[in-house]
Amino acid sequence: MAVFVQAVGFLASPHASAGQENEQEPALEWLAGAYSFSDELGGFVIESVSGSGTQEDPIVVTETFASSSPVTLVIRTKRPIRPFDDGTLYANGILYMRVVVRNGSGQGWVEFEFELQERLHQPSIFSDGLSFDQRSEKSDEISSDAYDKYSRDFEPYDKLLFHDGKVDPGETAGFSFLITDYTPKSVFYLVQDPRIPST
Repeated sequence: MAVFVQAVGFLASPHASAGQENEQEPALEWLAGAYSFSDELGGFVIESVSGSGTQEDPIVVTETFASSSPVTLVIRTKRPIRPFDDGTLYANGILYMRVVVRNGSGQGWVEFEFELQERLHQPSIFSDGLSFDQRSEKSDEISSDAYDKYSRDFEPYDKLLFHDGKVDPGETAGFSFLITDYTPKSVFYLVQDPRIPST
């Protein structure tokens, strides 16, 4: 599926070249399926986005991290919202994703955590409907090629922690999971937090 890129207003861009640090550039939205994906909050760079968001054709977001600090992926609906629609013409609150992250930080990562937020910097609560497939006790959709195990934490957060593995500097790790939102909103956030060994 083709990837489309469009400007979305004048925001500080993480892609600014040397000598342009004080200039404002349009941040980019990467369109795929019924959603768009943006690295406008900084700290990482989206390299590509593809897919439609179904189980057979998950949305794949490929990223590069410059550090081992948490970053936030902004996800917006770009088609009308229709909960539980079984096609790809609407934002239906069911989003199969694969995130592929290159470790450009210079530090090894021993864990990697994802957190969903309906409001930026605020924990996602049970009643907002947003989760990593919270209604399923065990999800067959959760996996990683870099970590052997994972744990889910639903209250008072919606977190997914991958552990028992390692991602060395320069290496790439893939993570697959299902996001469900039973009361879909026009924008939500995916916080991504690589963990380094404690000293």
